[in-house]
Amino acid sequence: MKKDVVIVGAGPAGIFTALEMIKKGSKKSILIAEKGQSVEKRHCPKDKTKQCVNCKPYCHITTGFSGAGAFSDGKLSLCYEVGGDLPNLIGAEKAQETIDYTDKIYLEFGADEHIEGVSNTEEVKRIRIKAIQAGLKLVDCPIRHMGTEKAQDIYYAIEQYLIKNGVEILFGYECNNIILENGECKGVILTDVKTGSETIVNAEHTVVATGRRGAEWLERICAEHDIAHQPGTVDIGVRVEVRNEVMEKVNEVLYESKLIGYPAPFKNKVRTFCQNPGGFVSQENYDNNLAVVNGHSYKELKSNNTNLSILCSHNFSYPFNQPIAYAQKVGELTNMLGTGHILVQRFGDILDGKRTWPKELAQSNVRPTLPDAVAGDITAAMPYRAMTNIINFIKAMDHVVEGFASYETLLYSPELKFYSNRVKMDEDFNTNVKGLYCLGDSSGWTRGLMMASVMGVLMGRRLV
Repeated sequence: MKKDVVIVGAGPAGIFTALEMIKKGSKKSILIAEKGQSVEKRHCPKDKTKQCVNCKPYCHITTGFSGAGAFSDGKLSLCYEVGGDLPNLIGAEKAQETIDYTDKIYLEFGADEHIEGVSNTEEVKRIRIKAIQAGLKLVDCPIRHMGTEKAQDIYYAIEQYLIKNGVEILFGYECNNIILENGECKGVILTDVKTGSETIVNAEHTVVATGRRGAEWLERICAEHDIAHQPGTVDIGVRVEVRNEVMEKVNEVLYESKLIGYPAPFKNKVRTFCQNPGGFVSQENYDNNLAVVNGHSYKELKSNNTNLSILCSHNFSYPFNQPIAYAQKVGELTNMLGTGHILVQRFGDILDGKRTWPKELAQSNVRPTLPDAVAGDITAAMPYRAMTNIINFIKAMDHVVEGFASYETLLYSPELKFYSNRVKMDEDFNTNVKGLYCLGDSSGWTRGLMMASVMGVLMGRRLV
């Protein structure tokens, strides 16, 4: 098969590369290869079974058209200060301009026009004062909340638009390797996930946009083919769940409170991420049966709880330089304690040095929204440094949101973010291999739906 452009991965970065090429009038032939299914065929059996059945050959929550992010909370961060380090590569002004442009495309395909976190500036000031007093920084970022179920409709509309305009999408095909000739990328080798048969796609331009799910694979490809890269940051943390009443003011004023701190004694960066008012804690499965926790937030369906992640950033350089492998080991150990399920523990039990028992959860004000989470002791698997950072950050958060560090606050583990491998490239996204470009979260430059989409838009303009 021969194409002008082959895109590996149908997450936001890959989608918006093709979308922008079409919008700019490109006549080049485009192929998107995606391991998972089309968005309309992505269904998690847990909706009926109430327990994760560990779908094979891939998890429907993390894999498929629109990627993992669209099936979690569907939030678009509209400020260049949120979403990774892409502004350091292309400049803050260009990043913000492209965010504004990309946001209009989402609106065009049906995103809600309402923006969260842009009103009641006096209340925002009061929250910021409390954050400063607690040694935290508040990043008040406007949020366009699509919602988990609405995001699927939006991405379905984009999917159909791409197909209608001649983009070929191969579902059920994963990239086995790239094709190099004389130091130049000439395409990819695809494998049918069901039959194992191989398909060679020759292309002038190869765009790798495999998302967090494909971060480890891309790291391996970089090492195999001498694609310039360096170890980056890996995030290890927990998902916290409290009653809506505790987060009521912050939810109302900001919708998503993005707080950053450097708690003593280690001074690692710790931050909140992916806040879901009235949301639901969820499980995602990665390769090697690794179960990690995430959060969903629907537009219509609401729970009595708010969940958000607290992530501790880890950087490794010498002599150890495999941060993704490190995070996976932490996740595997936690999964072992939970017999393949997510662990949940009350914050007060952690401080008391005891595990949490199912009977105690049943008697608490905060009832878990992840029904098959296993009550236990996450401190038996979480590294001391990360656990200490998380505990001290939660205590600081309690000064901003009274009741956040209550005895019954729930902590789920493991929450891991795999985007540590950072591919070296210039501002036009050229790698040291001609014809090869790496985008989105797997590239190490973005985090989240919007910034990955922005990177796709800029790539699309480059390839027109």
